[in-house]
Amino acid sequence: MNTAVDQKTGIKATEKSSVQVLAADTLVYLTLAILVWGTWRLSQMELFKSGDDTGYWIGVVGSVMMLFLLSYPLRKYVHFAHKWGSIKVWFWLHIILGVLGPLLILLHSNFNTHSMNAAVALYSMVVVAGSGVAGRFIFQRVNRGLHGEQTDLQTLMRNAGLDKEDARSRLAFAPSVEQRLKDFEQREQESQPGWPTNFRAVFWLPVLQLLTYRKCAAELEALLPKMAASQNWSAADLQRRRTRAKKMVDRFLNSVVGVSQFSAYSFLFSLWHVAHVPFVYVLVMTALVHIYAVHAY
Repeated sequence: MNTAVDQKTGIKATEKSSVQVLAADTLVYLTLAILVWGTWRLSQMELFKSGDDTGYWIGVVGSVMMLFLLSYPLRKYVHFAHKWGSIKVWFWLHIILGVLGPLLILLHSNFNTHSMNAAVALYSMVVVAGSGVAGRFIFQRVNRGLHGEQTDLQTLMRNAGLDKEDARSRLAFAPSVEQRLKDFEQREQESQPGWPTNFRAVFWLPVLQLLTYRKCAAELEALLPKMAASQNWSAADLQRRRTRAKKMVDRFLNSVVGVSQFSAYSFLFSLWHVAHVPFVYVLVMTALVHIYAVHAY
């Protein structure tokens, strides 16, 4: 991951900040929602039925795509397949097939089920696809590793002068803001591992982060104009210092939260693996039953 130090704030800027990850997530899920909506609209045009030739072959192509999803774990975990190209390429192929396959199956079914075996197969596919979306969300938050998160936080604290070895920080002009950030970081470092901590890190810590940021921003908004008046800053200087200080607070809080949430998301990712694999097996079995039923009856 490419990194650089912001010369104005002295803060290490990662290639993907938390805000950028959130923006990317939003774009991905919005795109998925649009694709599902577009598939539904196409199914409502009644261009074909599930049982005719067009509907049949759409179902076949979608099923083959879903079958090829199993090639990714094969490439990843089976020794003889390790030489079959880049794992990154296989991962992206897994994602693409995991999107197109379910969409074609939904189009094949016209979003309807006319038999018990078709309903079980369709809902199994929806569960697997939804599990894959959830897995991507969690994976985005653990793929850098704890070491990367801790390194970013330590570098940020050192560059901002917020670690214990620095006599003066870049926020020394706002001691209440400085202390609030240090208290936030210390409180999270001292949290005991366990279910309550993991739950709090995922669901409640972002709320605390937002509240802390707003309090810090409000204190900066009250303090900086007074400093500007006493030190004859121009309006441009005031805006630049305001932006710089808020960016420092935001990045610091993001880094603390990133470290705190890593263990929680790692735990969720391990649970996801336990659940996702059985879902896939159930999907394969129900799909085979559905295919047999279609051709037998």
